[in-house]
Amino acid sequence: MKIVRFLDGEKAFVGKLVEDVITPLDDSTDAWGYTLGRVRLLPPCVPTKVVAVGLNYKDHAEELGLALPQEPLLFLKPSSSIIGPNDTILTPPQSTRVDYEAELAVVISNGARNVPAARASDYILGYTCLNDVTARDLQTKDGQWTRSKGFDTFCPIGPWIETDIDPSDLDIALYLNGELKQHSRTSNLIFNPFRLVEFVSHIMTLMPGDVIATGTTSGIGPMKAGDQVEIRIEGIGSLPNFVDARKS
Repeated sequence: MKIVRFLDGEKAFVGKLVEDVITPLDDSTDAWGYTLGRVRLLPPCVPTKVVAVGLNYKDHAEELGLALPQEPLLFLKPSSSIIGPNDTILTPPQSTRVDYEAELAVVISNGARNVPAARASDYILGYTCLNDVTARDLQTKDGQWTRSKGFDTFCPIGPWIETDIDPSDLDIALYLNGELKQHSRTSNLIFNPFRLVEFVSHIMTLMPGDVIATGTTSGIGPMKAGDQVEIRIEGIGSLPNFVDARKS
């Protein structure tokens, strides 16, 4: 099932997408339906936090010449960085290089604390696409990642949550202006989504709607104003976004 959030006028709704029609998620008797192409999609969840993982693809570690980590390397992206499909990533004046990072994202279904990997699927609502936008020059300058990954608009997510999918071997790709820039499979993850839920939930309680961004593959690179970036994940869909310069 594909779970979507969208705007009708000024009000946000949640529904399920079947082919191109969005219907009530709870199968209520209030009959309504929306055609996908006629609504504005919102980020598919409203997390209290986005827990992101660095250096979690074997090919990305090889690209950087780094040893594989023994444990997941975690950082947080603020909820204020989240935008939805077709929204605009704004590059800040503090940075001269802003990069794309295509990632599979895990969406949590209910409160998770000290969850073993064997039971992690009980706490996962589904999966979606996420772009871990990064001010690469500031990441290098600061030596830690809060500023470089925390700017407003630096966490596009969507287009919806796919609840019926096996995340173990999905094709993941990123296109910049139609040109393939990143391409791998989730089978190259060092720590899979179930292991990540276990690891993170033994540190902090995961709340419904929280997101774990599972890390990016090789091929990271810069974006600039006027570009269009698109993430495609097999079995989920496409997350397109535009890029512009922030004016102030």
